[in-house]
Amino acid sequence: MGDVAVGARSGHEGPEGRPERPDDSAASAVDAENSESGSADDSAEQESAEQDAKSTKQRSFWKELPILIGIALVLALLIKTFLVQAFSIPSDSMQNTLQQGDRVLVDKLTPWFGSEPERGEVVVFHDPDNWLAGEPVADPNALQTVLSWIGLMPSAEEKDLIKRVVGVGGDTIECKGTGPLTVNGKALNEPYVYPGNTPCSVDEDGGQFKVTVPEGKIWVMGDHRQNSRDSRYNQTDKNHGMVPVDEVVGRAIVKAWPINRWGTLPVPDTFDQSGLNSKAAAAITSPGAAALVGAVPLVLVRRRPKASK
Repeated sequence: MGDVAVGARSGHEGPEGRPERPDDSAASAVDAENSESGSADDSAEQESAEQDAKSTKQRSFWKELPILIGIALVLALLIKTFLVQAFSIPSDSMQNTLQQGDRVLVDKLTPWFGSEPERGEVVVFHDPDNWLAGEPVADPNALQTVLSWIGLMPSAEEKDLIKRVVGVGGDTIECKGTGPLTVNGKALNEPYVYPGNTPCSVDEDGGQFKVTVPEGKIWVMGDHRQNSRDSRYNQTDKNHGMVPVDEVVGRAIVKAWPINRWGTLPVPDTFDQSGLNSKAAAAITSPGAAALVGAVPLVLVRRRPKASK
């Protein structure tokens, strides 16, 4: 008898040795079709979600825009109130340092910390006592008024003036003839005075004077000496031509516009000359101060520990 094959099978075997069934291929086709359909649905859902997110983002931007504008306005108002404000030069009284129409930035921060105007500084101040009587007043439109109120345009307040501080509390200032102008007996070299002008004006309206500035006041003059109605010509007002320190808005620090005139406004060197500050010298040479200085060594000697015997 011939050998009998044991365990022989007929048909094709699957990958794991199992025979394929007719319904397996059909199931695979259905799964593939379902998978493609599911992918299409997922893609559509994702696209819809992206469109919703974009629409939400756009709506969110328009909702936030008024808030952003409000914050910007508040910041601008705070800067204008406490830090820096723009001012427009209305006249020729500060030529050639400043020209009519120039825009300057004024430091309003340092006065909040107790800083007071110093000699040589260019300052903006409120009209002390009707100095601008008879001067034409601009009539800004509503937009200019709002923009100047928040500090985005030069101030629309036409009752502000800009001059150079020549003397502070305790200073004695004098003009004789055409000059030079003297402060505490020291003659000032004033290269900033308008070309062709003399430091002092020869007239009977205030051009010739000798004044002592009280504490808490300043004496101001324009750089265009023969075209400036400043402290000299307001000596009959309630402040005798002085400007109260609390009327000072701040120091002009920068010429910001036009661009071709941009520059800083430093204190001229003439105000740094030795001996100009007579108040400090007076404090040292006064009898009371001299007595105090002489007493210090005696006090120190008396406070030294005695040597042990």
